[in-house]
Amino acid sequence: MAAPEFVPTDPTQRTRTYSSPPSRKRSWSADRPGDVRGGQPSGARLGTQGPDQGYAYKLVDTFEDRLELGAVHHADAVAVAVAVAMKRAALFGRAPVVHDLTAGFTIFGFLDADAPADLVEWREAEFPEVHHEHHYAERRDLIDLVADGVLHRPHGAIEQDYSADWRRNIAV
Repeated sequence: MAAPEFVPTDPTQRTRTYSSPPSRKRSWSADRPGDVRGGQPSGARLGTQGPDQGYAYKLVDTFEDRLELGAVHHADAVAVAVAVAMKRAALFGRAPVVHDLTAGFTIFGFLDADAPADLVEWREAEFPEVHHEHHYAERRDLIDLVADGVLHRPHGAIEQDYSADWRRNIAV
């Protein structure tokens, strides 16, 4: 480590320099107990992996004054909409942006002050307690109702389909 010039040093002492670690004789392989072999697992209820997905929770603050939750608990609405936003971002191979959250909240009508009565009724029946860890299966079921094809579209197209008929974005 470098030291200021006023610190006395022994001129006869050999100075240390950086040296690279020894080279590996073979290529790296996943052979430790915690290593994932063969890439990320996929399947039912495993979600979609993507970079920096937690950033979506930071973006929720920008929607607080616009959310129309009705009888749905705030934490439940955020848990599902954020998970949909993370899924959308991961499908594009990037971190979530504000448009992903716009899509997530729009799909379930949380940005619409005059949401259709049948959607509001469906939300009130399906959303209770889904933000809790022990309701992960129910939360995943709600997220999986939104097809990848819907999420690949621009958020403006998602909003147009919601305005025409909210069922276009959700496979209920």
